[in-house]
Amino acid sequence: MDSPVGPLTIASGDEGLESIRFGRNIPTSVVAAPGPGSAALGQLRQYFAGKRQQFDLPLALAGTPFQLSVWEELSRIPYGETRSYGQIADRLGKHGAARAVGMANHVNPIPIIIPCHRVVRHDGSLTGYAGGLNIKESLLSLEGALTIKEQKATGAGARGRSTAVGPSLFA
Repeated sequence: MDSPVGPLTIASGDEGLESIRFGRNIPTSVVAAPGPGSAALGQLRQYFAGKRQQFDLPLALAGTPFQLSVWEELSRIPYGETRSYGQIADRLGKHGAARAVGMANHVNPIPIIIPCHRVVRHDGSLTGYAGGLNIKESLLSLEGALTIKEQKATGAGARGRSTAVGPSLFA
């Protein structure tokens, strides 16, 4: 799919959406007909048009229990807000595991829908993103995201709109 942040390649299988990659190359089969892949295309188009803040798609996630817990926590970051790697680790009861959270973010197979772009450094600055920092910045801008510094200044904190991707995500 062509998107405002460049081409995205979407792969899905019988169980649900398997991956979104930046660019046009992917090592698994791509579904362009009815199914999770085509539903993802429609919902991503709505997201980029500013008409969708939540995704409702079946996901076929493969990862370690820790990675799955990180990805689930990422899905709880409200649209338009950010969290630090350390905040995610703390919410998982893994104080001091910010680097491990960063590694789980790095291998997130379904960026945008599992919003790893909403995770920033403890000081609110942008760091690392599979699609490049310019794409991370574009996604945060699209959402009107508040940085951690801005959240503290406005008292926004954990308030905001939910981005849970639906009950089928981590069931």
